[in-house]
Amino acid sequence: MSNDPPSPVSSPLSYLELVKICDNFRLPPNYGSTDVFQKPSDTDSFVPWTLSQSPGSPAVGLLRLDVVDLIRKEKPGMWVIPEPQAGHRVSFDASVNTPRKRTAVLKELCERWRDTGAFPASIGPRKWRNEMYPVYRNPFGVHDYYPENDSDEGLGNYAFEMERAACALFGVITYGIHMTIYQGIASSSQVKIWVPTRAKTKQTWPSWLDNSVAGGIPSGMPVFESLVKECEEEASMEADIVRNHAKSVGAISYFFRNKMHFLQPEVEYNYDLEVPHGTPFQPRPSDGEVESFDLLSLDEVKFKMRQGIFKPNCAAVLIDFLVRHGHLTPDDEPDYMEIVTRLHGRFEYERWCQQVRI
Repeated sequence: MSNDPPSPVSSPLSYLELVKICDNFRLPPNYGSTDVFQKPSDTDSFVPWTLSQSPGSPAVGLLRLDVVDLIRKEKPGMWVIPEPQAGHRVSFDASVNTPRKRTAVLKELCERWRDTGAFPASIGPRKWRNEMYPVYRNPFGVHDYYPENDSDEGLGNYAFEMERAACALFGVITYGIHMTIYQGIASSSQVKIWVPTRAKTKQTWPSWLDNSVAGGIPSGMPVFESLVKECEEEASMEADIVRNHAKSVGAISYFFRNKMHFLQPEVEYNYDLEVPHGTPFQPRPSDGEVESFDLLSLDEVKFKMRQGIFKPNCAAVLIDFLVRHGHLTPDDEPDYMEIVTRLHGRFEYERWCQQVRI
């Protein structure tokens, strides 16, 4: 994340460079080996976080070693942190075995860390979002929700929920919705796109350019309903317009490490909305998160993207728009295949639980 306003680059960025800014992390070669514990201050080393120590327990996050050291100081009965030679997975204690119990443990821990000044740049009072995000057993599975269950028996994919601001500390995969609102024919070079400027007071990425509407998906809310909510809150759009004209067009996923070296693997569900011909339309800021909306030509959007003043994941969503509508093709973009494949990554998830080599 960035707390600073954007600064245009001196030389235009390529589309691949824009993707690499967003998809900027890969697990190091020594991931999964005991030598990662020899350098506790190493911000490039991570340990998997699983629901339990049972074989096959799913990985739900990747923890930096300083986070592991702080968890190690927690009272017994909440966490399990084996010695390196015994295993390398951090997990909940066996007694913390239901969605409600896991959520309660994390809520108490994260609020206490916030109040005692741990990781203030991530979860300090100014960064706290007071919004819960879901964590799933299978990050590529169904988005279900069972917050009050006291049993894991027969449940679906939902594992627990946690404070949004703390997700990067724990390296969990998060989810959002991004919509491109355009006027004209999407495949035409004359198409225009509504582009908001984020408010100067935003907790993250202040004054950067954004997608027409974007936001995180909170716990318990279906993907499309999250889009409807964000459209109403950010752009003063009536729900009927969104329900009648927004189209699901796929998703992108990328492995992002922020400036504080915490991991933010993210999935963004993408939507397009073509403004109906002849319909007066003007998105208006509503909840204070957007400074203004501007209707920009495609050339203007491309120019500002290559200046590096779009929020990185928003530039990635726009590159996906360019690909889908034929503005970026294998004939005119030499890095086409690398761009397309990197926009649909799996965060090296199959490696998250690889065993320690002893």
